[in-house]
Amino acid sequence: MGNYQGMMKIVHKKELVKDVYEMVLNGDAASFIKNSGQFINIKLTDTLQPYLRRPMSICDYDESNIKIIFKVVGEGTKILANKECGDTLDCLIGLGNGFEDLEARKVIVVGGGLGVPPMYNLTKQLLSHGVEVTAVLGFNSESDVFYKKEFEELCPTVIATMDGSVGIKGTVIDAIEAKQLSFDKYYACGPEKMLDALILKYPDNGYLSFEARMGCGFGACMGCSCRVKTKPYKRICVEGPVLKSSEVIVNG
Repeated sequence: MGNYQGMMKIVHKKELVKDVYEMVLNGDAASFIKNSGQFINIKLTDTLQPYLRRPMSICDYDESNIKIIFKVVGEGTKILANKECGDTLDCLIGLGNGFEDLEARKVIVVGGGLGVPPMYNLTKQLLSHGVEVTAVLGFNSESDVFYKKEFEELCPTVIATMDGSVGIKGTVIDAIEAKQLSFDKYYACGPEKMLDALILKYPDNGYLSFEARMGCGFGACMGCSCRVKTKPYKRICVEGPVLKSSEVIVNG
């Protein structure tokens, strides 16, 4: 599956909750996105600082637009958050494998924090395949919750917060158990600890999107390699970011 380097214009920017931004990028290169769960790699400046592009998961897309949601956590994302509508960004587009196995009867999509965005388009794709979908979204606190309404407009949605300020108190697994959700498959993206916990609890029929620090974003530098059961390693940017639960080696 090829990728493409193209210029994308910022046509929408909105702060959803504190330091979390929704941004829509417009350009013909959007057509190179083929699967939910793929990502883009954005060049932030014309200088050497910051040197590396920033990988961003894709919340939604069509032939002309790519929607991303990101949190300001460092200098790179701060630069991106300060961009304005009309600015253009140099992007590598169509990276990663994405979620490719969408055939099932009943599934849950699980998003934790900034792992929520890629679950949005995936949910739409699953629904278009006639799959029964329930979304389970986990956050630290009510003040961190975003896209609750957007998911509720698509499918039954369960919210979990670690402090119990909204929804079910605890982790996404606590929410799955509290609601006694049954499913044939699950799809997930979020912090590695959350993904590890899901794999230990549900070792089969899971598809998990991993986040990793990346150098190039297209497999040349090997900087995002991870060990798996099926071979010595896989590169998150090429053979991932989506891995099967049955092949992942849980750390610790």
